Amino acid sequence: MINSEYLEMTNAPSVIRALSVYATERGKEIGYENVFDYSLGNPSVPVPDKLTRAMIELLQTKDSSYLHGYSPNPGNPIARKAVADSLSRRFGIKYGPEHIFMTSGAAGAIAHAVRCVTKPGDEILTFAPYFPEYNPYINKSGAVLKVVPADTESFQINFDKFEEMISDKTMAVLINTPNNPSGIVYSSETLKKLADILTKKQSEYGHEIFIISDEPYREIVFEGVDAPYVSKFYDNTLSCYSYSKSLSIPGERLGYVAVNPKAVKADMIVPMCCQISRGTGHNCPASLIQLAVAQCVDMTSDLSVYETNMNILYKELTSLGFEVVKPGGTFYIFPKAPEPDAIAFSEKAKKYDLILVPSDSFGVKGYFRMAYCIDTEKVERSLDALRRLMKNEY
Repeated sequence: MINSEYLEMTNAPSVIRALSVYATERGKEIGYENVFDYSLGNPSVPVPDKLTRAMIELLQTKDSSYLHGYSPNPGNPIARKAVADSLSRRFGIKYGPEHIFMTSGAAGAIAHAVRCVTKPGDEILTFAPYFPEYNPYINKSGAVLKVVPADTESFQINFDKFEEMISDKTMAVLINTPNNPSGIVYSSETLKKLADILTKKQSEYGHEIFIISDEPYREIVFEGVDAPYVSKFYDNTLSCYSYSKSLSIPGERLGYVAVNPKAVKADMIVPMCCQISRGTGHNCPASLIQLAVAQCVDMTSDLSVYETNMNILYKELTSLGFEVVKPGGTFYIFPKAPEPDAIAFSEKAKKYDLILVPSDSFGVKGYFRMAYCIDTEKVERSLDALRRLMKNEY
């Protein structure tokens, strides 16, 4: 008999992916250049030349059995050392290779981190607005995801609601900064307050509470924004990273878990991740991309276009009367819809070939997300469609 739980999930696919498919099909009708597709967070800038050269050199000079053979369970030792050295240089925390576990993107990192610090029935808190795939990431592990309502004034943490919801069942707090979908970066003040509460609650409950920090947008931070490294504020932190956005390689599926060296049982968490892989079939990412990225860990693609696009959209949206908290990073903006039903608004936007993601699946009603990782020229052309949408429908 097939699994009815997963069969039922096919009736509720990802809203983001469904809109992306719609945009592609619409593009076949009118030309994709005429579809203003703000649905999917797919990086739009090229990979660094050095990464391309590294891959070519590896393929031309390395023995194929080495290059394409199995990596050790925690990942390639060269890649793990390169990541640890980079984090130590950048953030002043003494990571070693023993604190790094290579994964298939940030999703794989979260999947392992969750299983390291929870057992079935334990609770994990996250903060709205949040990435909707956290639901299967957490709930399919046997843990239970609880969502703290949003502070829509700033999209920083709603601490009043958080302190109401945290309990002795809480084993971890999952945060995402810079944030998808809001684009907001948690400030030093926010992270210090979060760390203070968790430190107090650990003592009160008599068990550790971990921060699982989802950080794929760590490098996409705009000028003048306070963007602190989460692990510097709280010892029991597992950083979950992906090179998908910083190096524009989402299809290569490479990331890692970085265990704060001061965390409880820090020396055992990577070996635990190896055992978790046995139960999930993970078995580490591709050898070639690990070795190539190891040569580029301190680099990024040219990410400046995202700030350019954000400024164009923020200026236009606010001039049209949208309420918007200005993003501090990522390539997302999260305006308030001009009517309470964001799904209805997004359907109206389709008439103007604007593909906008309604906010309901992000844990907040009445907003919409725009992923502006598209060419600036296309962002500028989309402004007329936004104006027509507002003039004709509202």
